[in-house]
Amino acid sequence: MRVTPQTVRDEHAWVRDRADVVVPILNDTRDRLGRLFDADVDAVAPDAYRREVDAVFADGEVAVNVAGCVALLRDLDVEGDYPGFVVDEALGRELAATVAGGRPLSLLAQATFHVADVHVDRDATAETDRDGAGTAGADDLDAALAAGFQTRLPGWDWREGESPFAVDAGGSE
Repeated sequence: MRVTPQTVRDEHAWVRDRADVVVPILNDTRDRLGRLFDADVDAVAPDAYRREVDAVFADGEVAVNVAGCVALLRDLDVEGDYPGFVVDEALGRELAATVAGGRPLSLLAQATFHVADVHVDRDATAETDRDGAGTAGADDLDAALAAGFQTRLPGWDWREGESPFAVDAGGSE
């Protein structure tokens, strides 16, 4: 695979246009996590997702890595699917982490990826190959985008406001 600035622009457009698939997965994941952790989590609108896609791709160093992972997962297929389980999971986790940003959000996005992934039906979200079946990486791609963007977007109460763990190095005893 060769990744060029045009490849990054093309993948940006593809990820941005994927809002109608990714946003429902993202919101379903937020609902599931909210129930698990007894938290109210705001839903994400397609326009908010698209703006955040633009923000991710505005950072060239992040954009080239996101584009590379997206392109790999879009094309990844393994005969029989199961033997490729490790590579599509690894790429999905890394894509989610890269989209989410640095630590601790990247680690949270990796964990969230697995929650989203088990609820994504490969054939329902995949672009079809010549045989009409989704590629092995398709469900992981959609789950990764949902996990990464749900992690970085606002809506979780614990992320709103100042952290009680921040240290004021300017004068507190």
